[in-house]
Amino acid sequence: MLTSGLDHEHGDQGFPHGLGGADDVVFMPLQAATQWDGLGHIFDHGMAWNGRRASEVVTSDGDGVTGIETAADRFVGRGVLLDVGRALVQSTELTDGYAISPDDLDKTLRKQAVEVGCGDFLLIRTGQLTRARRGVAGGHGWGQYAGGPAPGLSFATIDWLRDRDVAAVATDTWGVEVRPNEFDDAFQPFHQVVIPHLGLFLGELWDLDGLADACATDGRYEFMLCAAPIPFTGAVGSPVNPIAIR
Repeated sequence: MLTSGLDHEHGDQGFPHGLGGADDVVFMPLQAATQWDGLGHIFDHGMAWNGRRASEVVTSDGDGVTGIETAADRFVGRGVLLDVGRALVQSTELTDGYAISPDDLDKTLRKQAVEVGCGDFLLIRTGQLTRARRGVAGGHGWGQYAGGPAPGLSFATIDWLRDRDVAAVATDTWGVEVRPNEFDDAFQPFHQVVIPHLGLFLGELWDLDGLADACATDGRYEFMLCAAPIPFTGAVGSPVNPIAIR
């Protein structure tokens, strides 16, 4: 807090007629909460999205080409939830390390009677966040939720996503893709392809449980999604408060 109720009651904030107030400030990494990965977040062999040299896109001054502010007004459109956890297993939660395959995505589409197409925002619920929250209630904390083993998209789903030309993918996990990663001596290989080569925005740490419950209740898995990131100039990622309008 910069100023507080204590300041108001026990000090002089300098305002007339008894007026007081509280203000606050936060210092945080921009990708430490529900957020979008921007197009300048990941490079592949020295190259950024659209064939640009990484060093010419992101400098110490930030992303001067594809900063998150350049797309901040574009994150409104048709959203589709694929509740893969609920579709595949009775517990509604995929186990850590489970690699979601193209067949799994197709099975979920059929079960939910919904389609995914060009420009859609695809939200995928694995159930890992549900499990992490239950662990907190049981006194076990978040464990390795951030960076540890997790269900997620298989590298094999990249062609599936490209064929449907979705605008973005968001999940209820720390890193979207399955962890441990599927290849030896690799770190987030799915990211390495879809951001710099497909121009795909990735959403991480999304709370999809409430939306999933609502969709399961009435059988409607499509909605209008409003998920504009905070337009920090030059940022390669940014927090977001996504809202699904059903």
